[in-house]
Amino acid sequence: MSEERGTATVAEGDGTRDGVYVYCIIESGEPRTFGNLGIGGRGDEVFTIHYRDLAAVVSRAPLIVYDPTRENALTHEHVQEVVMNEHGFTPVPMSFGTLFKTDNDTIEFLKDTYDALRDVLQKMKDKIEFGLRVNWDREEVLREIEEQNEEIRRLKAEIQTNTQSSTYFARMQLGRLVEQALTDKSDSFVREIYDHLRDAAIASRSNKVIGDKMIMNAAFLVARDQADHFDEKVHDIGTRFEGKLSFKLTGPWPPYNFVTIRLQLERSASV
Repeated sequence: MSEERGTATVAEGDGTRDGVYVYCIIESGEPRTFGNLGIGGRGDEVFTIHYRDLAAVVSRAPLIVYDPTRENALTHEHVQEVVMNEHGFTPVPMSFGTLFKTDNDTIEFLKDTYDALRDVLQKMKDKIEFGLRVNWDREEVLREIEEQNEEIRRLKAEIQTNTQSSTYFARMQLGRLVEQALTDKSDSFVREIYDHLRDAAIASRSNKVIGDKMIMNAAFLVARDQADHFDEKVHDIGTRFEGKLSFKLTGPWPPYNFVTIRLQLERSASV
């Protein structure tokens, strides 16, 4: 394949050949279609290519290197969400930009990775993912810490009453105590949230927090029939910490964070 860099939209008649863009893998022995949702802005139909009881969910797409723009990334994810939420399949997500030259190449990929794909599909069957982000009201938490920590109260009083020369070290000590107390409080909140949700989830994964207000950014793998129970548990813990923490639950999603075979598939599927 000759690589051409650019966006996914390609003008007619520019000579770029179409390939097969793969969104995810599902368990299906019958041909399926999912609508004109394909990447690239042309409205290509999303359909399946099969090997035995496995199917690659694909669309025709120009053989180019796809830029991970917001539009392209959202299209890639949207197809998988339609497959899962509107059609009831459990998809094995493929990495963004996975392309094969032909249908036969796609079938060969399914054939070569059949055992691994079957294994992960069985493990992920009827499971969905939820994302949970938790922010805190830092000032409200700090007020609570000051009420509970005698040493912090003492240092604050010393700084307010003593001369400037004697408060330098007190300020340094106070800053260290406050930061440590905030870290300990954040860790305590996160442990309590995980403990509360543990019996409603199969697995969880902690992701990097974003910004100063976020203390938790996690993904939870949940049985499809336990989705309502998990939602209720999140609501319960949110009520417990009302005024201190705010919870944002997203999903359900395909199990993006829990398909460990995905990295191997990315290497195999690169064009």
